[in-house]
Formats: sequence, structure tokens, C-alpha cells
Amino acid sequence: MPVRNPVTQADRDRVAELHAEGKSRNDIADLMDRSGSTISGIARKLGLTFERGPEVASATAARQADLEERRQLLATRFIDIAEDSLDRIYQETTVYSFGGKNNDYNDHTFPEAPIAERVKLMTAAAIAVDKSLKLAPAESNAGLDAAKSMLGSLGAALSEYVRAEDETADQGDGEA
Repeated sequence: MPVRNPVTQADRDRVAELHAEGKSRNDIADLMDRSGSTISGIARKLGLTFERGPEVASATAARQADLEERRQLLATRFIDIAEDSLDRIYQETTVYSFGGKNNDYNDHTFPEAPIAERVKLMTAAAIAVDKSLKLAPAESNAGLDAAKSMLGSLGAALSEYVRAEDETADQGDGEA
């Protein structure tokens, strides 16, 4: 049978002393070469606890602040993506495909993104704005409503522009 190491008054005094110094249960157990449960039992009989309420609360608050900062940084990146997507609508765009029985590669460069690409870019921008607002909500609903109105107007204007471009292209095809 293993030899038991009974708890002495000196052990109790040492636990009380180390506890008063602010040592954790596990630190005391390591220093005294005892198990954590033995130290907990001694502390309980002495009316001592190892609760770390204030330390845990401050650590939790610090963690929450760190996470909030990271959410703000991600929201900023989403806004950058939205702006980049909208800027690409008016940039020269090369569209390509593979096809035919020989799986030929074909491409064509347009001065601005074609309609299908515009829709994809606008969708990407809208998703990025939505995600940024979920990570970092707008300060007030008034600003959010104004932004939604502006985006709605922008969407309507782009749709009208695309429709006019299509009509111009259709008229140009008939004259050639």
C-alpha cells in the first residue's frame, strides 16, 4: 500500500500563508508537493477560497475589447472590398471562356465590365457592406436608412444606365 502523507498543522499554516500571498491552488500544490484536491480540502477547512472573480472579470473585459477591435478591423476590410468591387465596374475588363469541341480558349476585353460582371460586382459589394454592418453596426438608424436609400438610388441609376447601353448597342447592330 502507498504510504500516506498526513496533513500537519505546519501544512495548514503554509497553505494559509501562501494563500495570503495570492498564490493559486495549483501553485501552492506545486510548492508543497501535494495534490490540488489536498490543498482545496485544507483551504476549505480553513475557510479560504481560490475564487478569482475580479481577475476573471477583468480578463473577460479585456478579451471582449480585443474582439471588438478585431470586428472593427474586419468591418473596415469589408468596406474596402465593397469599394473595390464598385470601382471595378468602370475598369477595363477581360472576359474569357473555354468551349467548343476542342475546348478552345476565347477572351474579349471591354472598356467597362459587361452587364453580367456588373451584377456580380454589385452583389459582392452589397454582401460586403451587409457583413460590415453586421460586424460594426451603424451609429444610428437615420444614417443607415440614408445609406440604404443612396444604395437603392445607385442601383436604379446603374440599371437605367445598363438599359440605355443595351438599347444603344441594339441600335448600332441594326445600322451596320
